[in-house]
Amino acid sequence: MALAGVKRRSGVDGAHPRPGTAARDRAAWFLVLPALLPILILSVGPLLYGIALAFTDAQSGRTRSTQWIGTLNFQDLLHDTLFWDSFRIGLLWAFGVTVPQFLLALGLALLLNQKLRLRWLARALAIIPWAMPEVVVGIMWRLVYNPDAGILNETLRDLGLGDGRDWLTGLATALPAVILVGIWAGMPQTTVALLAGLQNTPHELHEAAALDGAGAWRRFRTVTWPAIKPIALAISALNLIWNFNSFALVYVLTSGGPGGRTRLPMLFAYEEAFRYGQFGYAAAMGCVMVAVISVILACYLVGRISAGGEQR
Repeated sequence: MALAGVKRRSGVDGAHPRPGTAARDRAAWFLVLPALLPILILSVGPLLYGIALAFTDAQSGRTRSTQWIGTLNFQDLLHDTLFWDSFRIGLLWAFGVTVPQFLLALGLALLLNQKLRLRWLARALAIIPWAMPEVVVGIMWRLVYNPDAGILNETLRDLGLGDGRDWLTGLATALPAVILVGIWAGMPQTTVALLAGLQNTPHELHEAAALDGAGAWRRFRTVTWPAIKPIALAISALNLIWNFNSFALVYVLTSGGPGGRTRLPMLFAYEEAFRYGQFGYAAAMGCVMVAVISVILACYLVGRISAGGEQR
């Protein structure tokens, strides 16, 4: 009797058997499909279409036929000095924004993690740039940099530091001015990510290190940094990719000028496609940028895998 009861409970004698692996897999795919379809339709599909377009001579015009030309667009890219100049500017922009952005965000996160008065207000104010659309940020900073009535030049005049200058049209100042805006606009998301990592660090570890006589720098190096290192690497890799692919902010600020000094690769591809109608050539530029992003992601994943192996 006891054995029969066990069998009935285990699904042998009349009870419903547990679903097999195949049934569970089908159920899982059925649940994932609603979220997967938009990704396939809106992301993977256009990506594959863009890669195919890079091997054609597609141009604007409804009556013009498109021909398959193989790797000719990529061969032309190898000799296009304007594109490689924009690529160099894109790397300067990406690293010039990502590195200072991370360092400033780390300092701000450490400060906001302290027990300060009105800390909630400081945290709320710190994420305001994150809540603003890039177009709004660009328009606002254009007003700040305005050569005649901008707050920056007005402040310099009041301090007796000169009559000011046109920051966004100067060949020497345009890129640094745009980089400064990029740092300001992207710092909140990095701060929030690092602050979350800091709050998940056990406070007991800091107390134990302090009792052992460790100073602030040593506590940061031995306790804080190991705890937030995975988050720091992840957010830095994402920021590098996002910054390299920037478009709206720089387009609103300078439209790639003056003289191409702020023409990022994404802006260059946009101009080739929608100003000059060279869709195939612009798609080839996009493929090169996808390849660069893939290399960055591969380096990040290799680093994470290596770090995981060392921890084991």
